[in-house]
Order: sequence, then C-alpha cells, then structure tokens
Amino acid sequence: MEGSLPPVGVIYSLSNQDSDTLRAYISENVEKGFIRPSSSSTGAPVLFAKKKDLSFYYRKPNAVTRKNKYPVPPMNQILTVFNGSSIFSNIDLHVAYNLLKIKEGDEHLTAFRTKYGSYEYLVRPFGPTNAPASFQDLVNDILYDLLNIYAVVYLDEIMVFSKYEEENVTHVSTFLSRIRANNLFSKASKCLLHVSSV
Repeated sequence: MEGSLPPVGVIYSLSNQDSDTLRAYISENVEKGFIRPSSSSTGAPVLFAKKKDLSFYYRKPNAVTRKNKYPVPPMNQILTVFNGSSIFSNIDLHVAYNLLKIKEGDEHLTAFRTKYGSYEYLVRPFGPTNAPASFQDLVNDILYDLLNIYAVVYLDEIMVFSKYEEENVTHVSTFLSRIRANNLFSKASKCLLHVSSV
C-alpha cells in the first residue's frame, strides 16, 4: 500500500555455522554490489530453512506491497504448446531475480536485519512478492518472438521444445545467444538438454 512501511523484523538467534553462512553471504553480496548497508526503519528477519538455506522472511513487507499483476502463465496452458514436440531442453536461469535492479529510492523496502547490521538490496532478491511477475515480464520481453513457437517461460525456467533433435540444438543455440545478449545466463548444472521427456 502506498506510503505503508512494513514492520521491523526480529533478529533471531543463529548457530555458529548459520552465523558464518550469513556473514559470508553479506560479504559476497556487498562485494558483488547486490546489497549495501541500510539505515531503513524497517527490515525483514533472516531465517535458515531445514536444508540450511539462507532466506529472508518477507511476509510482513509483502502484506503492504502494491502487487504487480503481470500475468504468470498457468502450467496447464504452458503444456498445451508442446503438442507435436518430441525433444525438449529445460534451461534454468542463474541468479535470475538478481538481474533486476530495485527502483532507485525503494531500496530501503528490501532491508533485512542481522546481528551484523541492516542491509538493503540494490537488485531484486528472492522473497518479495513482485519478484516473480517482474522477472516474467523481463524474460517475456526478451524472448517475445520465440514464445510459444519453440520456447515457453515459467518464471526462471525456460523450456525449448522441438520436433527433432537437430532442430532443438538450433533452437537452444538461438535462445542462448538471445539471453547472453541481454546479460542473462543459464546455470549449466540445472539444465537438461535435448531429452525426449520432461
């Protein structure tokens, strides 16, 4: 909601291992230019999930955020475009949301609080409510002429589909050239190329 500030999150106790992970995360992301120290009067708390992944709890900030209504396609509609295709490549974009810059002046709304201080994002983090819609908009704009011809986008997952393997190789090559030209990159370890089922 316009003018609303999310409440201040608590600073939770962390194990030594989680504290080390958090400190490394902060150092790495300050160095990359993804975050900076913040004097925001608000801030999300830091949590560690069972699998020891670091995350920020943006539920309260999300509750007062004006929602981006850009459409994210329903999965059942995406699957209908594969008709007649027999070769697929699933491409996962690397640190996808971090490629979107936060609007100047709104950085304080992404703040998170730690025992090492408060920090705010300069790029879109995972967690805030509008990140998926904003990223879908960006990728759809970049790939507009390929969509539903031989590529579909669902957030940071792209499926390139073709009738034949040779055709899929060409389609994937075109797709990769396009994303590289727009400073997007795939994460090779999460990609599945030229397979007969997904």
